[in-house]
Amino acid sequence: MSNTVTDAASAPPWDAAEQLPRGAEDRVDHLVVLGLVPDGVRVLDIGCGDGSLLALLRDRRNIDGRGIELSREGVNACLARGLPVIQGDADTDLANYPDDAFDVVVLSQTIQATRNPRIVLEHLLRIGKQVIISFPNFGHWRVRAELAFRGRMPVTEIMPETWYETPNIHHCTIRDFVGLCRTVGASIEKATALDGRGKPMRYSMPWWFWNLVGAQGVFLLRRGG
Repeated sequence: MSNTVTDAASAPPWDAAEQLPRGAEDRVDHLVVLGLVPDGVRVLDIGCGDGSLLALLRDRRNIDGRGIELSREGVNACLARGLPVIQGDADTDLANYPDDAFDVVVLSQTIQATRNPRIVLEHLLRIGKQVIISFPNFGHWRVRAELAFRGRMPVTEIMPETWYETPNIHHCTIRDFVGLCRTVGASIEKATALDGRGKPMRYSMPWWFWNLVGAQGVFLLRRGG
């Protein structure tokens, strides 16, 4: 399914994630990403943390994977898993990669922590033939309720840090991200909303509904045109 975002009122192509065998340590959003990556492709995982997603893709999709991670602790954890990961910063280092260097570029739970999300997204669309992005939805009803009734920045399962400890510097909603895709001319091929328990939403509803009840968004993008 393919849909270029040209009208903010149109419904994006929300797709339920396929049922995949889950290990004890597998995160649901990682399994959604797994369901979007073909076998044997070249993958760059940016902000790969301890390498759990990259290892999952290697073991189940037989990918040719590479990773970039900001923290030295994360890089060491990836190397211990036998993953080819280098230390780098999404805000500064993506300009060094050539066009179409990878079949799939993944940015999982990271775009809201970058200094320049638009520039980062433009680089992702240039570097990869397809781009997979996941992020916490700050438009979720629990976040709204925390601000409206308690007047405090929310602390939830997917946003567990307090405001002075969180790495998130751009509080993005699903609606905001759809608008950013429109701005940079990205085509949304698939999208999945996850609920507060991390499970894919199974109903086809307008985008505003997912913006209210989706705790996370996972998008599969391609350069428009």
